[in-house]
Amino acid sequence: QPQLVESGGGSVQPGESLTLSCKASTDILTYAGIGWFRQVPGKEREGISCIRSNSGSTSYAESVKGRFTTSRDTANNMVYLQMNDLRPDDTGVYYCAARGRPLFIVQAMCADADEVDYWGQGAQVTVSS
Repeated sequence: QPQLVESGGGSVQPGESLTLSCKASTDILTYAGIGWFRQVPGKEREGISCIRSNSGSTSYAESVKGRFTTSRDTANNMVYLQMNDLRPDDTGVYYCAARGRPLFIVQAMCADADEVDYWGQGAQVTVSS
């Protein structure tokens, strides 16, 4: 079972930035896609950003477009989520996610948590003044 370990969560004020990191225990090029989901109490996990492992093509939720950037470091099996201009409604637990099954379009992975095969343990991000 591949492992995904997130780091970099924390508490910030609105307008500040934060970067989440995800370290995969295996070569991320073995995944069709890798990305980030967010969950708040009482709601389902929401796809925030996904990236196709080989090409680097990305998908973002409308709520984070222009503020969040996902990138990958294939040499070190790392995936990052750079979050700028954070807002209170960005608060939640952020999960690193990976898909082992074939993926036709990267948007499909972020559209539904059922499209994900592997999950990290989650990292809390709190945005509050």
